[in-house]
Amino acid sequence: MNVVHSGRASQIWQAYDDRKQRRVCVKTLLEDSRRDREQIGYLRWEYTIGRDLVHPNVIQIENYDVDRGRPYLVMEWFAAPNMKNRIRQGVEPMAHLLERIVEQAAVGLEVLHKAGYVHRDVKPDNFLVDDTGHVKLIDFALAHRARRGLGRLLARAPKLQGTRSYMAPEQIRCAVADPRADIYSFACTIFELLASKPPFTATTSNELLNKHLKVAPPSLEAADKNLTAEFAQLIRRSMAKRPEDRPPSMTDFLTDFRRIRMWRVAPRPPAPEATSS
Repeated sequence: MNVVHSGRASQIWQAYDDRKQRRVCVKTLLEDSRRDREQIGYLRWEYTIGRDLVHPNVIQIENYDVDRGRPYLVMEWFAAPNMKNRIRQGVEPMAHLLERIVEQAAVGLEVLHKAGYVHRDVKPDNFLVDDTGHVKLIDFALAHRARRGLGRLLARAPKLQGTRSYMAPEQIRCAVADPRADIYSFACTIFELLASKPPFTATTSNELLNKHLKVAPPSLEAADKNLTAEFAQLIRRSMAKRPEDRPPSMTDFLTDFRRIRMWRVAPRPPAPEATSS
């Protein structure tokens, strides 16, 4: 097995499944986290959610087990960097694929929401994007069941969790979040994909959270003048401070997205490099 990524509490390995004759992805806990009940709970919960999400735009989680005291998840192998790395490298060579990337990322979230969950950590790091623009949503550790009606009223207030650069105002206030919180975070993610930086930045965590609560999002059109006003408005509306001012669901977001143009002039694929004889 080869390590392909290390995080705060876990590692991602590439392995080979001899029985099925294919490569797989294995997520394990680091030595210091193997007996951490919270981290073990996240891993098991990720399996509980992901095992039934069978869709091309969602990573397929296949198994959870424990080997010699080490809990692990087995997932499909999808050879692609995450969106954050794509942004760092510069997305200009993929400009002709960005419309496809936005749509597929939205579809991945729509699938999760229709299964009855809120992701609660939507960010560029949690979308894998290959060279053709194929996207897969990953990492369900912080996901919660979506609560509605009386269940929403009776639910305990969650603790502050998520990633501050993409966190919806209601998450910051530790209110019970529904799918519209993910829509806010998704809009922040797409803003960064197209502007190469998050909509809000700050020197302290409190200042950053306060901007999410009170400051209007910057103009996406100013970051890329080739984007249409209709698309920029959809992203701006999806970042509304009040959940009721955002699209009601990812399905509604996708309906609006598919009926408007994203680009004033559609970007062309880069010309193939000339080869010498």
